[in-house]
Amino acid sequence: MSKKKIALVGYRLNRGGAERVAAILSVFFHEKGLDVHNIIVLDDIGYPYSGTVVNLGKLKNKTNGVFNKIKRLVALKKYLKEHKFDFIIDFRFRIKPIQELLVAKFVYNAKTIFTVHSAKLNSYMPDQTFLTKMMYANSFKMVSITHDMQRMIEKKHGLNNVITIYNPIDIQEVREKAATEISLEFEYMIGVGQYDTNVKQFDKLIYAYSKSILPSENVALVILGDGSRRKALINIAQQNGVANLVHLLGFKNNPYKYIKRAKFFVLSSLHEGMPMVMLEALACETPVVSFNCKTGPSEIIIDKENGLLVEDQNINSLTDAMNLFIQDKELYKQCKSKTLSSVESFSLEAIGKQWLELMNIDKTC
Repeated sequence: MSKKKIALVGYRLNRGGAERVAAILSVFFHEKGLDVHNIIVLDDIGYPYSGTVVNLGKLKNKTNGVFNKIKRLVALKKYLKEHKFDFIIDFRFRIKPIQELLVAKFVYNAKTIFTVHSAKLNSYMPDQTFLTKMMYANSFKMVSITHDMQRMIEKKHGLNNVITIYNPIDIQEVREKAATEISLEFEYMIGVGQYDTNVKQFDKLIYAYSKSILPSENVALVILGDGSRRKALINIAQQNGVANLVHLLGFKNNPYKYIKRAKFFVLSSLHEGMPMVMLEALACETPVVSFNCKTGPSEIIIDKENGLLVEDQNINSLTDAMNLFIQDKELYKQCKSKTLSSVESFSLEAIGKQWLELMNIDKTC
């Protein structure tokens, strides 16, 4: 019996949460005997992956004009036609309705699964329901990564082909990388993410931290990630008197070794999808403090069992939760003891099996 062929289409194989999921699944599918092709739009590869890479980013020129875009679309269509895939799984942001309508109707030529990775639904489908239905109503499946997100899609657009499959994490890989030593010799809590946009709201995190007891207890704040707002975040730390305790360490290829040694991880986002870094923090046995934002945290964190859920966007409550993890040592110890067991259902093997069942592929292949 010939191998099943799967095309995983994403913007890149680096940095983003959806990209991380695609890379992890490529390894899983490859190990299960599938013929995996990773098709990326941008020339950016950093995550470990398995299978063939089709790098359309190498065809992109500096102007990225209409003709260059058409050239890449033609190359994509030709590749898909030549290889006759059993399934196409699309992990990209899809924010240009006309372009995406063309891709969905005239470029993709196999059973297609479109994934949605953010509570900001218009990053993946148009606000106009008639356009969304034109693009996706007849697709094989729409996969949301939380149950809340699935309900949002169904309520807004009335699609009946939406299911939920959580993001997987490779627990073994995370724990192996987390075992690496670091040079930080002080106690700290940690936040992780990009700050080109303010979705992660590190400004609020720094402010909440500055009002907590952590500075007086010499517990620093470490932030991993990069972006154009670095100078603004430094200014906020200075304005709130904690510049000497806030450490912006930049992007790290191995964030896990820093997360592992943090007192706790904090998520202060405006919105999320299914925050991979939160799952990875728990796999590192690091408890979590998180805004109960849309979507994801409430489906990962059980309040006062593996972390603390905070009223969405309530900065005072975020500060109180940080204080609680310092003051209530028994509660902290209890939450820390439940971290690893709380993410077992998100393991690559468990989630990968759900993907195989969705595509009706024998897991033994």
